[in-house]
Amino acid sequence: MKLQQVHTQPDPYAPYLLSQAIKAGGLVYVSGQAGVGDDGRIVGDGDFDRQAEQAMLNLRRALVAADSDLSQIVKVTIFLTSMSHFPKIVALRRRWFSAPYPADTIVEVSALYTPEAMIEIEAIAIADTAGTAA
Repeated sequence: MKLQQVHTQPDPYAPYLLSQAIKAGGLVYVSGQAGVGDDGRIVGDGDFDRQAEQAMLNLRRALVAADSDLSQIVKVTIFLTSMSHFPKIVALRRRWFSAPYPADTIVEVSALYTPEAMIEIEAIAIADTAGTAA
């Protein structure tokens, strides 16, 4: 099976030597997307809503770069530094996803890659081999 690295512009994770996503076997595996702006810094320090919004924008950007989109997501894993934000995750899913909703795991962690990060979202999606991604 051939692995294809997916690049985004900008790619704030390049300094960490990881791929935004990898396409393999008809699927797209998206690395954890945090609330990172184009400058590589966390947006909205202490503002969960801004970070969650940016994380979803980054997830969408990685999927589009892989010729896929949010509607092709099969599975998401959402990492939170506080489960107190769980109700906001339900609203976030309602806003960004539609039926059939992707399978989902939500995990509370003590920390993410930087102390300012409050959320990180990784996903597995279907690669759009038919060219129908929006």
